[in-house]
Amino acid sequence: MRGVMACRLSGSGSYNVVVIPLRTSLCSLDALRFYLSSFQIKRLKDLEKEKDALWSGLEILDRGRLWYHQRLEENRARWDIESRIWSSSYQNELVEARSCLLRSQIQRVNGSLGSVMSEPNVSRNPWVSDAVADSDLRWHNTALTQKVSDKNHQISLLELEKDALLQQLEDLQAARMHQNPHKLRRRSAFY
Repeated sequence: MRGVMACRLSGSGSYNVVVIPLRTSLCSLDALRFYLSSFQIKRLKDLEKEKDALWSGLEILDRGRLWYHQRLEENRARWDIESRIWSSSYQNELVEARSCLLRSQIQRVNGSLGSVMSEPNVSRNPWVSDAVADSDLRWHNTALTQKVSDKNHQISLLELEKDALLQQLEDLQAARMHQNPHKLRRRSAFY
């Protein structure tokens, strides 16, 4: 005699079908043991996969930690250099843009890490979600600040280009005035 049992695993869209050899009924002790051992093996496999993912995450975090330390060292080195010498405003704008972009990327990573740790199934700390929301807002603020900075830089470049073009126009008009003063006076009388 056999019994067929189907159970839906939480979190998945599929069912596991277990064929249980039964001696007497579905409620027999042997059937229950067989079902529980099959279910337990599945859970152990899932836990093993989770453990592998966590170890992989730790390796990534270790590399991330090293990366953060390297960025801190670079930051200290730039701080030392900047405190000793002053560079041109153009170089300062480039350094500032790079720094803002790096800050934005770091805050995005921090926000992502924070959101992973604030998942309801991962952590029960209510203050973590507030920190994540705060981090997300800071990241969006940094990204918007970067966009504004980029637009301001573009506006400055366009204004410089406009000034240069106006200067060229004035120079051309002055050169024409010196070359043919009579023709320009006659034309200006008609306008």
